[in-house]
Amino acid sequence: MHWFNNSRLFDLARQGQRLTHIAAIIPLSFVFAFIGQLGVIPVIVVLGLIYGFTETGVSLAGISNTMAGFWMGMQLIFAFILMYVFLWAWLKWFEKRPFWTLGYEAKNALSQYGRGFLIGALMFAGSVGILSLFGSVSFEQGDPSKQGLAAVAGVMLVLIGWVIQGGAEEVLIRGWVLPVIGARYKPWLGLLISSIIFALLHGLNPGLSAIALVNLALFGVFAGLYAMREGSMWGISALHSVWNWVQGNFFGFQVSGTNAEGGTLINLMETGADWLTGGEFGPEGGLAVTIVLVIGIAVTLFWKSKENIQEVPVQ
Repeated sequence: MHWFNNSRLFDLARQGQRLTHIAAIIPLSFVFAFIGQLGVIPVIVVLGLIYGFTETGVSLAGISNTMAGFWMGMQLIFAFILMYVFLWAWLKWFEKRPFWTLGYEAKNALSQYGRGFLIGALMFAGSVGILSLFGSVSFEQGDPSKQGLAAVAGVMLVLIGWVIQGGAEEVLIRGWVLPVIGARYKPWLGLLISSIIFALLHGLNPGLSAIALVNLALFGVFAGLYAMREGSMWGISALHSVWNWVQGNFFGFQVSGTNAEGGTLINLMETGADWLTGGEFGPEGGLAVTIVLVIGIAVTLFWKSKENIQEVPVQ
């Protein structure tokens, strides 16, 4: 697996004047993630001023689904956009390299993004298929204005937010943490630490279980291998974004323990045991997703692409 030790991501990380020390990159990844989310506060304030505050937060009762999708998208954007800003500033003034060296080269960007988008949608659909085989999912009757064709506008507005959110988590963990540690130390160490950090960043999410924590780490391993093999962040950024969008706004499940506002195209609910369905955390907390992620890791590791197959000369 030549790509594992010699990923293009490592070459890009080395283009700066220095690589951040492991003792700094680990705490900084948490600082960038948690402080970055403070960017959502202005959106919450505006929502409260427009729609009113309640004891539990902001009241959005009676708001149209399209507007709910708009505000959900805005919350996702403002909760994650600062991560890009923090990384840009760190790269500019400390590592001394441009932002695109995090894995966003222009070459093949569109094809890589499109492929990642398709793979992410198919992978989560595979999880739903497993739940269906076990009879652990069924249709849920919800508000007609928030599902099906009536929800299309809101659902598409939320997708914009998921694009920013998924990309932010990926650029932080797989675009910066993994390649910097991998380039300065060992690739396997970069993969391991980045996967653990990714899981821990979701440690405060509602409904977190032991299986959910394992799945988060497995997603980190899969995403890291995917990015390392492709040598780019375009594909995994798209995959992460569409995974969340399909989960929350296409099928109507919880996304890592949180509700996805803006409606759903197909409104499903889990009906089986929590160990399989994920319970309150959503499918990411169940073994159906575990199976998909393990298969994804195996395929990424062992899939023989054209460039990996050496032609045998005719004797």
